[in-house]
Amino acid sequence: MADAVTDPTEIAEIRKSRFRILVCVDGSEESYRGLRYAARLGAGEDADIILLYVRPTDQGLRTGGLQVRVARENMLNWGLELPGITYLKKGRDMLIETEEQAALWDQQSAHTDVDGDPLGDNKIEYRNESGKSIVLKLKTASSVAGGILDQYDLGPYNLIILGSTEGQGSFVKSFWDPAVAEKVAVHAPCSVCISRDLETGHGKLLCTDGSERALDMVAKASDLAKRDGSKVSVMSVAIDDESQSDAQSSVDQATALLQSRGIIPSDAFIKTGNPVEEIIKAGADYSFIVLGDTGKTGLKRFFMGSVAFKVMEYARNSVMVIR
Repeated sequence: MADAVTDPTEIAEIRKSRFRILVCVDGSEESYRGLRYAARLGAGEDADIILLYVRPTDQGLRTGGLQVRVARENMLNWGLELPGITYLKKGRDMLIETEEQAALWDQQSAHTDVDGDPLGDNKIEYRNESGKSIVLKLKTASSVAGGILDQYDLGPYNLIILGSTEGQGSFVKSFWDPAVAEKVAVHAPCSVCISRDLETGHGKLLCTDGSERALDMVAKASDLAKRDGSKVSVMSVAIDDESQSDAQSSVDQATALLQSRGIIPSDAFIKTGNPVEEIIKAGADYSFIVLGDTGKTGLKRFFMGSVAFKVMEYARNSVMVIR
């Protein structure tokens, strides 16, 4: 196996050439559904998957110096049930299923001190001969959203996946709070996927308003569809009857763009009414509702204003914001 690259500039350039997925795990089934989707999306040799668990700074962890040092060096094997390690280990086992597979991956560990916390940040990276990597990151931060956004700065990443559920897990209370979801979706420079009752196989519903940003979303969503093999449909919402021709034009543009990229939409349609209600209603039949991060003001800020946030909050299935 080739020697590991250590120069930060070279590492950054290599990462830019790869498809990198940051999956936030918290022990909930929904976060692992998101991980299963990440495994499908990132199956290619040009893709890396990073598993992240964020723990509050100094979470009552008062182990002795020797124990902490050993825990850092043997993050997955040390006897202490350190916060998040069990969740990360389960995620690793989902991605590297057998000992035979694990033997083909080189393993490296790293630690970064964090003020006020005895454990700090820790990671283990597994890399195979083709250069594909799986990373487990136990990160310390003052908040979940802040830790996720800080992790992006150490990336970069193409997609962040978070599970949203009312079950158990550290993300549940904080991530179910729309303010946290909005913070990640607004401030993350990359696409964000909110995994909610995720069942793959039902395709993606791309919501367009014909704006340049929306068409950029369609193009990027087509790249995701090629990676995960999913079908796509296109819709637009007319605010009233007078807006229907504009909505149809938006759908036609998106359909033509998809066809030019080798994808034939399964369906293409318009709805008339309240954008939030129509998107949620139509999107319930799909695995993902897909939105761009902005849109034309003439259509009441279809994307990434209050409409997108309300879709993220009230939709019962997964929502993906593409940028």
